[in-house]
Amino acid sequence: MNFMGVNFDRRMLLLLGALAATIVAIIGIHIIRNQRVADVLAVVDITGSMNTRDMGNPRGSQNRLEAARQALIDMMQDLPCQSRLGLGIFSERISYLLLDPVEICGNYDALEGAVSGLDWRMAWQGDSFIAKGLYSAIDIASSLKSDLIFLTDGHEAPPLPFTGVPEFDGKPGAVKGLIVGVGGSDKTPIPKYDDEGRQIGVYNESDVPQDNRIGAAPKDAETREGYNPRNAPFGALPATGDEQLSSVKTAHLEDLASRTGLTYVELQNVSAIAPKLLSSTEPRIVPVNTDMAYVPALFALLSMLALYALQLFEGTPARRSRSRTSPLVN
Repeated sequence: MNFMGVNFDRRMLLLLGALAATIVAIIGIHIIRNQRVADVLAVVDITGSMNTRDMGNPRGSQNRLEAARQALIDMMQDLPCQSRLGLGIFSERISYLLLDPVEICGNYDALEGAVSGLDWRMAWQGDSFIAKGLYSAIDIASSLKSDLIFLTDGHEAPPLPFTGVPEFDGKPGAVKGLIVGVGGSDKTPIPKYDDEGRQIGVYNESDVPQDNRIGAAPKDAETREGYNPRNAPFGALPATGDEQLSSVKTAHLEDLASRTGLTYVELQNVSAIAPKLLSSTEPRIVPVNTDMAYVPALFALLSMLALYALQLFEGTPARRSRSRTSPLVN
């Protein structure tokens, strides 16, 4: 090929193309594009029932808290950069903020360490008032102007009073996000631990409250043995039941989701929670500066590979010259 009196063969063109692409890659190419991101507060239930081993593959290889932690780490990997994640925990009747939302990619190691470090021993009380903990988490997320992910098995301890779920006094849907039900559908014993964190068995019927005797008595209280309107409004006999066994409380959590305007998903039935989060929240669009230097760098690499392949296919100029000038051998 002749250009302005200069002869260029294919090798020279490939070499010049690779050089030009390399220079462009070094200088850099940046484009601004709109990216949907998430800004979310994740609150994790760390009460005793979350130690129940009915999650993982095979089932029972993880306890619920381990499964919740892994789900959050997977979500961090699935969400795009510029997304922000905050972290909180729930125990007794309130949620407690550990970390304000921060950008995920730039703080990934710190966030992963914080999530991995969540432990049931961080709980300050043994009770578990799920509804009140959720309402508290919604208040925190609202103050941060964030969406919410509340991960829990829904196991109320003690059980709900006979008056039912406490009313939600916020505006349903003002905070969007997910309630993630963590746990299996079959009732499973709750592990019991000593003060050193060693498992010493499982809870039995007498270890946990089987009903809630705070507030108004049930309508059938008068028919119970030993009923006395003043001294024994719930009857004189101890309650019996299976509150020592735990499963994900789907109906209860769906009811809480409808009261608060959140979306309910069950962790055992979804492969990832990031798509569920994005589909249940309002789009948050931010301009993202994207480095496209890899495009000319890739072109330069392909040009050099093509040059190398051409050398192998056609041979070097010196070899061609020798082959043309070599005398024939009889």
